[in-house]
Amino acid sequence: MHFRRFGKTEEMLSVFSFGAMRYLESDDNAVATALAAFDAGINHLETARGYGESERMLGLALKHIPREKVYLETKIGPTETADEFRRCLDESFERMGVDYIDNLAIHGINTPELLTQAVQPDGALTALEAAKSEGIIGHIGFSTHAPLDVILAAIDTQAFEFVNLHYYYFNQRNYPAIQRATELDMGVFIISPTDKGGQLYNPPDKLRRMMAPWTPLHFNHRFLLANQDIHTLSLGAAKPGELAEHLVVQNDTGWLTNEEKASLAALDAEPLRVLGSTLCTQCFDCLPCPEDIQIPEVLRLRTLVTAFDMLEFGKWRYNMFGEGGHWFPGQPAAKCTDCGDCLPRCPMKLDIPALLRETDALIAGEPVKRLWNTE
Repeated sequence: MHFRRFGKTEEMLSVFSFGAMRYLESDDNAVATALAAFDAGINHLETARGYGESERMLGLALKHIPREKVYLETKIGPTETADEFRRCLDESFERMGVDYIDNLAIHGINTPELLTQAVQPDGALTALEAAKSEGIIGHIGFSTHAPLDVILAAIDTQAFEFVNLHYYYFNQRNYPAIQRATELDMGVFIISPTDKGGQLYNPPDKLRRMMAPWTPLHFNHRFLLANQDIHTLSLGAAKPGELAEHLVVQNDTGWLTNEEKASLAALDAEPLRVLGSTLCTQCFDCLPCPEDIQIPEVLRLRTLVTAFDMLEFGKWRYNMFGEGGHWFPGQPAAKCTDCGDCLPRCPMKLDIPALLRETDALIAGEPVKRLWNTE
């Protein structure tokens, strides 16, 4: 297993982190999966207060893992007061049966309001700084599903030592946040690269062909780990047998080879080849939308479905609009009223209302709930 320095925390983390969000079938399965990750060389175990029974189950696994051999992270959402956050923190300690947590992240800084709430006097950050001074937590960070400007604002508070964020081959919008975090020597933890990165554990045939001889999952991991500013990737296995395909890449962390670069160039060119002048370039100038439609995300999903045959992924993400709260904001494209507000702002002169209708017809279906909506 390859290890990287996790920014200013000075922790040497395995390039894969075990994300304990999906192993909840039973206590025995949770323990077996966490132990398999540890036995494979993974030394960063990550959970959250909001993941159902995950903290308690991880605590059971920690009874079989030398505590000094792993870095433990949990996440707690912002609260209105420092006292309330401290009560949540104490509950997390109790659930996991530990007296020290290496990395504590404020969970879901997804809006400007939640950022303000997290860092305000007598807020979550106040409680965390007190806990750190007591020596019961090691490092303070944040996790986010936010728009780029909110992520950058949170990083620029310089209150955090690490960030958990989304960034993958199929969604590179947050790259400036990685660059800024690197400038400040923050740890960079990429979350859900296999699932929200495109459901790459179940790729369409076209994607398999285009990424051969690598699997799409393998190729995405290589794309990420070739970037030395990225320190660790979440591996959210639901059972021990799901670890192996990821771990093929555990020591393959150098620069992209010429062959990989050639495949990357072919992937980069495919959306323009297929969509031509209707391709959205993801500039985000069309926002805000009066109907709260997240136009760039809708059109990104159109691109993935049309150019790469990623139909199931597109349906899954699209039908979460209107259901995901601040974790996945916005309304489905069917809410478009043809007001035309976005049209003069589009540098590509796209007929955005028409493309929204096209996308809705392509992938609209039954509403999809997020896996967790507790925080």
